[in-house]
Amino acid sequence: MRDLVHESAFAGLRAAGAGDGVVAVERVGLAIATVIQRRVQSRELSATVTANFAIDLPAGAEWTANNGVAWLGTGPGKWLALSEARETEFVGKLKTKLGEFASVVEQSDGLGVLRLTGPALFRTLEKGVQLDLAPGAFPTGSVAVTSIAHIGVTLWKVDDQPTVDVAVARSLCNSFLHWLEASAAPYGLTALGEQG
Repeated sequence: MRDLVHESAFAGLRAAGAGDGVVAVERVGLAIATVIQRRVQSRELSATVTANFAIDLPAGAEWTANNGVAWLGTGPGKWLALSEARETEFVGKLKTKLGEFASVVEQSDGLGVLRLTGPALFRTLEKGVQLDLAPGAFPTGSVAVTSIAHIGVTLWKVDDQPTVDVAVARSLCNSFLHWLEASAAPYGLTALGEQG
């Protein structure tokens, strides 16, 4: 009998083409949860998030972070909460602190997250996403729940370098990688080691 081995969501990530047009790094060890506000609880939820995480809850399609914890606005009354600290009790803490005001659903093993950067990043993303990624339309701090090549994703702009993080359902990570490798190959795709 073989022992089960945990494999990261983007374990198949590999270089494609020649050059560093796009650089991809898998973000591993994140604790992730979907948080959905209960009816008529917006003020209470916002105050509780601020009190417990020192973060002002984003009101729209934006993200904010503090002390390794990020909140992404993904829809009306809905957020994706991430902790970089490999904190095993993060989702439990969310449920305990926010349970009166929101439903909290564990997503840590259900999503894969890639950090993408490089001079050809937007030329590559434009091949699959139907968003205006120009800095004026998608500035740093923006969040979009959309699709890339018919694959549902959440993407957020981390900085002006530009750096974009992309969250993909684990079951679709291989399909996303196939698209990314093919789309970035003309510019070169560099795959770096995992990042916590």
